[in-house]
Amino acid sequence: MKTVINEKQLNKIIERLAFEIIEKEHDNFSNLAIIGIKRRGDIIGKRIKDIIKNKEGVDLLFGALDITFYRDDFSRKFVHPSVEGSEIPFDVEDKEIILVDDVVHTGRTIRAAIEAIFSFGRPKKIKVLAIIDRIGEREIPCFVEYKGRQIQVEKNISIEVHLKEIDKDEGVFYGKTLS
Repeated sequence: MKTVINEKQLNKIIERLAFEIIEKEHDNFSNLAIIGIKRRGDIIGKRIKDIIKNKEGVDLLFGALDITFYRDDFSRKFVHPSVEGSEIPFDVEDKEIILVDDVVHTGRTIRAAIEAIFSFGRPKKIKVLAIIDRIGEREIPCFVEYKGRQIQVEKNISIEVHLKEIDKDEGVFYGKTLS
């Protein structure tokens, strides 16, 4: 695996994304919530929430979303799924949601996440935030409003975001062949 973004660069990207949210959304923090897609999107979302709280003194609503049962490949991919459950401790009705994922690739994870959010209610708006917007291979229309970096690589090569909370290292890596 080759390093695309090291730990220091990743932290700067996360901080920049938090500042972009502050810049674009500062008039409407009262109706704004962050929902991270488990397993890495929720960690990234929590870091962004903490940066905004430290810089603006605003404690945004925060939730974590498990999309396991909303995936369109569920029956093919999971024999024994690991279900962690969603934690959305607020009413999503009429909220402006920033949906956080580590890598947006085909758009299918975002589609599943949007469907999962709608099972909790009808938000006013959903914007997508990703550390990596992997371009050129969308299967489902998906616009990434807040992006750390856009990357295009060969179809069979992976791009992975590693976080200390889950992985041994931290950064963005590519090079593992997808099966």
